[in-house]
Amino acid sequence: MEISPRSPASATDQPATIFVALELSRGSWLVAVHTPLADKIGLHKLKGGDSEGLLALIARLQARVQAALGRPVAVVSCYEAGYDGFWLHRLLEAHGVRNHVLDPASLLVTRRARRAKTDRIDAASLLRALMAHLRGEPKVVSVVRVPSVAVEDARRLHRERHRLVGERTQHVNRIKGLLATQGIYDYEPLRRNRCARLAELRSGDGLALPPRLAAELRRELTRLELVLAMIREVEAERDAIATAKAVSHPHAAKIQTLVKLKAIGPEFATVLAGEVFHRVFANRRQVAAYVGLDASPWRSGAMCRDQGIAKAGNPKARTTMVELSWMWLRHQPNSALSRWFHERVGTLKGRPRRIAIVALARKLLVALWRYLETGLVPAGATLKA
Repeated sequence: MEISPRSPASATDQPATIFVALELSRGSWLVAVHTPLADKIGLHKLKGGDSEGLLALIARLQARVQAALGRPVAVVSCYEAGYDGFWLHRLLEAHGVRNHVLDPASLLVTRRARRAKTDRIDAASLLRALMAHLRGEPKVVSVVRVPSVAVEDARRLHRERHRLVGERTQHVNRIKGLLATQGIYDYEPLRRNRCARLAELRSGDGLALPPRLAAELRRELTRLELVLAMIREVEAERDAIATAKAVSHPHAAKIQTLVKLKAIGPEFATVLAGEVFHRVFANRRQVAAYVGLDASPWRSGAMCRDQGIAKAGNPKARTTMVELSWMWLRHQPNSALSRWFHERVGTLKGRPRRIAIVALARKLLVALWRYLETGLVPAGATLKA
């Protein structure tokens, strides 16, 4: 029997690729381009934020290469994650450009004490990293997983509350500091009678507050009350999501599932759902690595030591998990995780206890991930009535 060989695909059927790297800044955009028509890297400068000019430039390059080669041309671009967010990524993807958002901390740089750094050098480095990544070179650069608009917007609730709580602390400390200069240490700005109590204050030598200082304190109290009102508004929306009174939140189901466990309130549930559990993980190691609670061994020849946790993940989620671990010990004393902690720590204080609580945070994070994925309640844990 005669076997007829299959003819290989024509070279004209394979699309050519244009590589584009964007070095973004507030004043200007530097665009580095590599096309199949030339070996050198072309540089184009645009005004900062000129997305229409960028799309027009890409269209001109694509048309020129397509006319020269007579075959389809694909465009692949990249830029560093940072101040500009993800709106440009969504714009490029909507216009047929395959874009990659790169983690700037994963880009390789020279280890010399001093190195040249300019926008031209950075744009060329981005372009080379993109081309190496598309060739299949492993670990050459890390690509950021771009969240959807709904997922990105859902994070703003707990992140805004975190900033507002920080502002509240600043106002309280500023008011207490101003009063301490007059010998007054028993004034609490967060009490309901703060305005009436301010008029009754007397300095350490029995005199009334100076008029300009009193006016400054009243203005600080006005700012404090505005921040408190904003916190109440944000917390009301958060609590409505946790109590199933609002269904427009993309993580409402996971938040409501988490708050069923004792020791987990609406704030913990909102942070964990928005920062961690909106992603898909293949195993427990990926969960711990994303939060920065995985181990970082150091081995070289006969030398071997443990450097502790990597801390290379989400700092907000890591801090929340450590705080939740302390609450877990208090409200879930009969759970398997709490017993594991007490068996190893016992009555020890100080550093051994702080190290063990980080290990408990990792175990608890994995247990909560399994609880959300499979419905398996952590061993020995109790649900709220």
